[in-house]
Amino acid sequence: MESFVKSHIFYPGLLSSLLLCSGVLAQKAEPAPPISLTELAIKADLVAVAQVKDTDYVYTRSFPSEGTAFLSILIAYKPANTREDIIEINEEGLHPNECYFENPTVLEEGRRYLVFLRRDPEDPESYRGLQEGCALEILVTGENRYALRLPVDGIDLADNFDGLVKKYDFRDNYALLAEDALSPTVRDALLAKGQIIPYQGKFKYTYGIDLTLARKLISIESLRTNGR
Repeated sequence: MESFVKSHIFYPGLLSSLLLCSGVLAQKAEPAPPISLTELAIKADLVAVAQVKDTDYVYTRSFPSEGTAFLSILIAYKPANTREDIIEINEEGLHPNECYFENPTVLEEGRRYLVFLRRDPEDPESYRGLQEGCALEILVTGENRYALRLPVDGIDLADNFDGLVKKYDFRDNYALLAEDALSPTVRDALLAKGQIIPYQGKFKYTYGIDLTLARKLISIESLRTNGR
């Protein structure tokens, strides 16, 4: 199942990959080693399912380079009793695993993510991503359940997903990819593995892990606020 957990399409880090080639980044940073969901939760101050509501970014060459994203909490895991409804996630600079989010239009719902965040040391009322990344995309299934979308992007996971992967007919608009969203090499590889299929002139993701099962991969101890 290793092919499912590699970051074939990396939305949060796509900016760094593109700008490294153009010389915008001054230095290359080493990618973080694979990490488990439990290890992410231990490092995080907030673990939750959250949905993007809005962003306020400064853009460099059409890509965000600093600013704040505003997300609404749908399900809180750590701390489970959080009173926060809307959280602010700050990011600055261009680096691997940066924590930027796509801004929805006024006619769209925002993307949903399983987020792992730490308090911003410069602004304790806000958050920042972890060094290893901050978000794993979640899609809505045909049964109106949440599923972790595969292949995962944004964090290089070390977890073994054998036996948890299921084929879905996602009802989520974000399960669809425009034809030019993928390089031919990546597109052909995903098609060959059945991880995307042609769908109404686009491509559609086909596999995921039910969020309830993914949550069981995170130890209870790691979700305790004093579990560091």
